[in-house]
Amino acid sequence: MRVLVVEDEPRMAALLRQGLEEDAYAVDVVSNGLEVLEWVQSAAYDLILLDIMLPGMGGFEVCQTLRRQGYMMPILMLTARDTLTDKVLGLDSGADDYLVKPFAVEEVTARLRALSRRSGPSKTPELVVGDLRLNTATKQATRGGVTIPLSAKEYALLETLMRHPHQILSREQIIEKVWDMDFSSESKLIEVYVHALRKKIDDGHEVKLLQTVRGLGYRISDHA
Repeated sequence: MRVLVVEDEPRMAALLRQGLEEDAYAVDVVSNGLEVLEWVQSAAYDLILLDIMLPGMGGFEVCQTLRRQGYMMPILMLTARDTLTDKVLGLDSGADDYLVKPFAVEEVTARLRALSRRSGPSKTPELVVGDLRLNTATKQATRGGVTIPLSAKEYALLETLMRHPHQILSREQIIEKVWDMDFSSESKLIEVYVHALRKKIDDGHEVKLLQTVRGLGYRISDHA
């Protein structure tokens, strides 16, 4: 899943990027509120982490503007301001949740998982295709009850495919969800990760779930 972190304090931004990438998110970071409107036009973000105190345009105004323009991705506001008035303003401006600094990155990722479940078709943390199961809370994949060890990027790729079961995702769609803005669309890394993931989830099984649709992309499906 792809997250836009809007935070002007470099140390906090770096901490959030590191924690989110370790939790298998693709992360872009901006430090000015005015930049947010440009970035959301160039990538389909699943979630936004939005600080309130920002140069250019404050978080409340950014949130209100995004909602007026029709952007409905979940927004988690981050702030050092913990008054009831600020919390009400944040939620009334269109935010879905509000987290007061200081906080543990683990709480941020837990809240993001909850927000993604709330906004998506699945209200539980488990994604299922055939006998393949992926728990998005524990980051654990199993097939036929056997645990499948995954790297962070393998997990991100598998989650992206399993959130769209039986649907063909193009290379561009996968890049948009799994890698950040610095990733080159010409890179062969996607094929490398697909190959590695296919070996982990399909080797030894009669039904092959990770399918290549030549010229179009990839899909996870238990249908031929």
